[in-house]
Amino acid sequence: MEAREYNIELFSAVPKFIIDDINRYGKIVEFYKNMPAMSSDDTMKYFYFIIEGRIKVYQFNFETSKEQTIKILSRGDMFDVIVLLDNKPHDVVTEAYEDSKALRVPLDRVREWIDTNADFRKLFFRYVAGEMRSLEELATDLSLLDTSTRFIKLLLKHFDPQTAKLKLIHDLPHEELASLIGTVRHVVNRHIQELKKEGSLEVERKKIKLTNIANLLDRLQLK
Repeated sequence: MEAREYNIELFSAVPKFIIDDINRYGKIVEFYKNMPAMSSDDTMKYFYFIIEGRIKVYQFNFETSKEQTIKILSRGDMFDVIVLLDNKPHDVVTEAYEDSKALRVPLDRVREWIDTNADFRKLFFRYVAGEMRSLEELATDLSLLDTSTRFIKLLLKHFDPQTAKLKLIHDLPHEELASLIGTVRHVVNRHIQELKKEGSLEVERKKIKLTNIANLLDRLQLK
């Protein structure tokens, strides 16, 4: 399979030698629903480009049983940027929300792309900057905002105005939504019921649908 057939935007502007490397050294790997995905040992050897599906990256405290989702990887995402840059183990857990696929490339090849190609380097560090902003926003929200505000921000962040639907989180169980905003399931349940009563959202077949974006935006401005 030619790398361009992966149809990931990142590969549309890279030079031929990167395409050749992908075809020579890359491998498609599959992760199955509710199963672990990339391990810490894997990411010390390989870098991943997500092709399809959703994979959560999270931290888990065994003493408190608390879980915090850091990122939902989806098509076009990369993993693990931290290991690629500092070559040290990254203590996070990954799990596939659904059957997923990724392109796996040896770390050394990707480091060579960064060192030798300005186009790939520009795309890579733009992605890194986006990840840094997301982590900064998560840390700030967890420190400064109440759970109701964090939940509304989560819904709006994943709302796609072109389709009028939620992306990535539309069908997640409430405990998974709770993990994304640093709380527990019954708190998310309460917020969902509140927003349902005021007509801001509906839940059909366990899927959330936003019905009044203006009201959600007003709620944020009033906080």
